[in-house]
Amino acid sequence: MYCFVDDFIKVVLASMRYALQRPDRNIPPVKKHNLSIAELATLAMFRFFTGHTNWKDFYRHIQTYHSNDFPGLPQYGNFLEAINHLSGFALLLLQGFMHVFRIAIPEEAKKFADSSKLNVCHIKREFSHKVAKSIANKSKSSMGWFYGFRLHLIVNELMQILNVRITPATTDDRIGLEMMWNRIFGMIIADAGYVSRALQEKAHRLGKWLVTGVRANMKKLMTETQHQLLKMRQIVETVFSVLKLRMGIETTLPRSPLGYFAHYLWCITAYQLKKYFEFMETVATKRFLA
Repeated sequence: MYCFVDDFIKVVLASMRYALQRPDRNIPPVKKHNLSIAELATLAMFRFFTGHTNWKDFYRHIQTYHSNDFPGLPQYGNFLEAINHLSGFALLLLQGFMHVFRIAIPEEAKKFADSSKLNVCHIKREFSHKVAKSIANKSKSSMGWFYGFRLHLIVNELMQILNVRITPATTDDRIGLEMMWNRIFGMIIADAGYVSRALQEKAHRLGKWLVTGVRANMKKLMTETQHQLLKMRQIVETVFSVLKLRMGIETTLPRSPLGYFAHYLWCITAYQLKKYFEFMETVATKRFLA
């Protein structure tokens, strides 16, 4: 993991060398840490594979079992601040993974779109919650009312994320889909929450085929082919399950808006890293057998 991240940073810095600004009075130098960017990014993603539900327990785990590997580990407050401020690099790495997955699959391959809630606190504490008060809001999902954000995804049949957006909870699923589908073509399968004649016509004009479910109050029968396609939509539900239950993307612990979004970005990037390694292993196996 470290070798991959370190190589990625070298490529990025080589391409951005002439765009970087020198520190001055308006752009103060960033506080130095004993850990390199590659080490911090590796630790940030490694946390989501260890089963720790918060950064404090993970930090203690590194102190106890990996002190020889990271002798320059800073104090916990500085470590967490560095992880949060490095979330821009997580976004850059995430964009790279999504680009690779988009160009690796044929255009006619099936894609799946859906959204899921991201609680920032229990709904009973919505009026006393202060951390994300200015950006989170209240909405209703199939599981009931919640307070927080909404995670929108488009994935392929291999459960690789092709695009992602995090929006306020009240953002309509159809608006979230339009935010993500610019570079995605072919068949996009979604549930009845995406039903819209105008959206389907727009998708057709842009070279996409939007397949949606049928609402209970619609006087329209679902075809057998449409039913079989919609059954495959469980793929995107599995991705949400992995992100939430195994990697813990849903959290109420951050104490700043940056902390929330840094947590979300590192979690999704760690998931994509795992899928990237699986993808490269499959490619290498096919080449070997050929």
